[in-house]
Amino acid sequence: MKYQNILFTVDGKVGHLTLNRPEKRNPMSREMLEEISGLLNEVGREKSVHVVVVKGAGKVFSAGHDLREVAGGSPREVLEIFRACYDTMKAIRDIPQPVIAQVHGVATAGGCQLVAACDLAVASEDALFATPGARIGFFCTTPSVFLSRNIGRKKAMEMLLTADFITAREALLHGLVNKVVPAEELESATLELANKIAGYSLSTIGTGKRAFYQQINMEDFMAFNYAAEVMALSSTTDDAREGINAFLEKREPRWTNK
Repeated sequence: MKYQNILFTVDGKVGHLTLNRPEKRNPMSREMLEEISGLLNEVGREKSVHVVVVKGAGKVFSAGHDLREVAGGSPREVLEIFRACYDTMKAIRDIPQPVIAQVHGVATAGGCQLVAACDLAVASEDALFATPGARIGFFCTTPSVFLSRNIGRKKAMEMLLTADFITAREALLHGLVNKVVPAEELESATLELANKIAGYSLSTIGTGKRAFYQQINMEDFMAFNYAAEVMALSSTTDDAREGINAFLEKREPRWTNK
């Protein structure tokens, strides 16, 4: 399929989704969001790739929502933009494949939200993050959802209320990203992480990803009971049996789900 706002390439078991409007700082327009969610849902159905890496073309990751679409729009029209954003965030959550953000330059507002919504994130040392809506009278309410589920409340509110940038090192310290590397190593470090995960059974990873997000907001022992049921059922799968036998026999597993 030909896209107008994104690119998608495949390298082995890793899919690379590139936000491809560099001349506009990769704004998350309604069209771009619809392309992203459509692609991710297709990837989730086909299962030919095991990990998706999201990156931005040009000098930045993403400057967030396209404010030209918001300016002058009726509440109904603006709601449609954010419904498209909802669909994209939900696709990231729902597909079995882990989604890794590869962040360079800046990730602001909806771009910061996209990083926070991804399962993992690798950032270059020069990357900057912000939710600057307060500065323009348009508070970053939807970005606050995933931001506040990644970092502590006080830091999230500081970012939202001050509109200030935080550095990649601060983002690592507060849990917004998993790893910070020199700019020249960003591509290779992200690919190394993606390939490691892509080498595992996708059915196993998909079950684990779904269960992780199901249990995260449960009370401790409700979560434990749920997790125990998931593991009991998972123990009967072909890949679990193969993996356990391979471990006991001291050999590499041969996954049924390639």
